[in-house]
This record gives sequence, structure tokens and C-alpha cells, in this order.
Amino acid sequence: MTSRSSGARPRLSGTNLERAADHNQRVTLHAVRVLGPLTRVELARVTGLTGPAIANITKRLLQDGLIEEAGQRRGGRGQPPTKLIVKRDACYSIGVNIDRDHITIVLVDFSGETLMRVFEEVDFALPAQVRALYRRSIRNMLRKANVDVGKVVGLGVAVPDDLGLVDLPGRPANYATWENIDISALFDEPFDLPVFVENDATAAAMGEMQLGHGQNNHSFFYILLSSGLGGGLVVDGSYIRGADGRSGELGFMRVPQSGAAAGEQIQTLVSLSGLARCLEKQGYALSDVMRAKPDAGVQACLDDWIERAAQELTVALDAVNCLINPAAILLGGRLPTAQLDALAARTDALMRERAPLLPAVAPVTRAALSEDAPAVGAAILPFSHFLLPKPGALWKAQGSPDAVIDPA
Repeated sequence: MTSRSSGARPRLSGTNLERAADHNQRVTLHAVRVLGPLTRVELARVTGLTGPAIANITKRLLQDGLIEEAGQRRGGRGQPPTKLIVKRDACYSIGVNIDRDHITIVLVDFSGETLMRVFEEVDFALPAQVRALYRRSIRNMLRKANVDVGKVVGLGVAVPDDLGLVDLPGRPANYATWENIDISALFDEPFDLPVFVENDATAAAMGEMQLGHGQNNHSFFYILLSSGLGGGLVVDGSYIRGADGRSGELGFMRVPQSGAAAGEQIQTLVSLSGLARCLEKQGYALSDVMRAKPDAGVQACLDDWIERAAQELTVALDAVNCLINPAAILLGGRLPTAQLDALAARTDALMRERAPLLPAVAPVTRAALSEDAPAVGAAILPFSHFLLPKPGALWKAQGSPDAVIDPA
């Protein structure tokens, strides 16, 4: 992840960022955010901190307006304990996903809920188009959501690696301009916000880790089906980037040396670009798939693509299962939910058929965050930087004394 500091400190409605940087406070806030509502006793058990430490930290978090009390838990003896939840309007973040076939901008609150969304389908948008959409949209998004820009902590951008270089059908020659662009500079107006830039599959995986199935599966592999095909690896609650920051690039793996597609990159077929080409051969367009209920001809073409795509995915997932042994493989992307479910189910069935040949096979299912996963994941980046702990800290607390530092 790269970032640009705006010079002006982000405003957090009374929150002192030096104090928010305290590790124990970050761990406690993260626990409330992910597992809440929680009582103070439950917080102490989850984080491994003592009762007095939790009392001090929650007092600070309440004063800073990052959490709030949400009634009392009844059913036991004595004074019922008070439940704590994250304060949704404590702060906000903006997420942007730039891809080869669309631009998406979201405004999310501290709980991760999307309050506003602007979306534009545009093939191979150039930097000036992205800048223009953001500048003409963001004030209106904040106004409609009744959000003061002073409570926006930052802006995250999710973008595929080698955006301007990967040779996908229809790519114009001037699209290579992206390789020389300072992406953060596209968002320097109308507000002076810290900008964080991340790979799209990485952002999607991080979003899933914070808000989706990652809360129950601390080791998973995320597959992002976009104009290309990307992946993200989370192990024990931590995102694994690899030596060059290019882990998870399963789209570049090759189809085995047999059949018509032998030697091609998997993403040639297993991507929205690949699906679009299959549809065009039958006289249809990708937009026909996005309907609530595609007609019979489109569905037949889609079913054929799903079967072929699932077959090709097994090549990559053999390696994922053998080398990584994740608890789950999560599939996200801009396909409608029903189609993602169908692709995940067929891929899962094929992998189960191969199970006798492999040491372990993780279930394949649709990610909780699917269509807007990169944009929402990007919006989580400023929260993570300023307010939340390293991803594995909370989960290690239950078995590792190094996860928290007591006293607070």
C-alpha cells in the first residue's frame, strides 16, 4: 500500500490520533467493531487485557466518540453489564475502485456500511475521466449522506497492478498513460485528504477480512473476478503480500498444454473480459448478463462460460490448496450474485471431485463482499491506518501473550 500525506491532519471529531495509535486501544476498538456488541468483561476475555485496562481504554474510546453504549445485557445476577458498539458516525472514509471497465466511488461509515455509491461503466477510462467523475460527484455524495468532510479520515483507491500494461482486448494505445500517473494526485481536489493506493484484489481481501467471511475464516484465499483475474492471500488474519507485493496473481497462471486454450493465461477466459468475448460471439453483450433474469440465450451462453471457467480455475486452485491450505476460497466480483453463486458452486463441486488427489481442499463460496468489494476494501484502508491494529493482533490474543500490552 502506498499513501500520500496531505500535510493537514485528518479530523476525527475530537479524536486524538496520537492517542488512537496506542496498540491496546486499537485492539480494543477493533474487537468492538468486529465482534460487538460486547460487554467490558467480554472485551477483556477477547483481547487478553485486564479488567482495569479495558475500563480505562473504553472510557477513552467513549470520550473520543468512537464507541457508544447500547443498552444492558440481561439474564444474570446483579447489575446487568453494559454493551458497547462502534459509533457508526464517528468518522467516514471514501473508497474508489478504478478498473478497465468501470469506476466506482463509495462513501462508508466507521461500521463499514456504504452510505453513498457512484458508478460509471466506461471502457478503459483515462486518468482525466477518473478525476472528473470524482470532482463532480464527491460534494454531492457528502451532502446527500449529511456527512461533514471534517469527519472523513481519508480516501482509499483500489486499482489493478499494471493497469495500463496488461494486454486485454480493446485496450487503446494511450491507456499506457496510467503507468506514469501519480494516482493519489487525481484526488487532491476538492478536499485535502490522505490518499492510500492499493491493488484491487488486495483491497477486496482486506475488506472481506474486516467486514465479511474473514471474521470467521482467519486464513483464506480471495479470488477477484473483474476485467482481469486477481487474488489475495490472508493467513492467520494477516494479508501476505509476497516478496514483490505480487502474491495471489492467479490470473497469470497458464492453462495446461491441451485443448484450444492451451498455454493461455487463465484470465483470458476467467474474467469479465473473457465472458464478454464469449457473449459477443453469440451476439450478446456483458450488459445482458447484468439483468435480474437473463433471457434463455444469454443464460445458455453464461452456463457454458461458467463450466469452462470453473474447469480452468481448478488448475489454479490445485496449487492454492497444496501450497497454502486455506480454510476457505472466497469468490467476489461484479457478476450478479446468482452468477457468482453458480460459478462458486460449480468450482467447489469440481474441486471436491479432485479431493482424493490433493492433501486438502478448501470449500469455494461467494464472498460476503462481492460487487463493490474493491471499493469498500479501499475505504477501509484509512480506518486501518489511523485507528485499527495490525490485522492479526486481535485473533492472536486468544493464544499469544504478544498480541496486547498490559497495562493500558
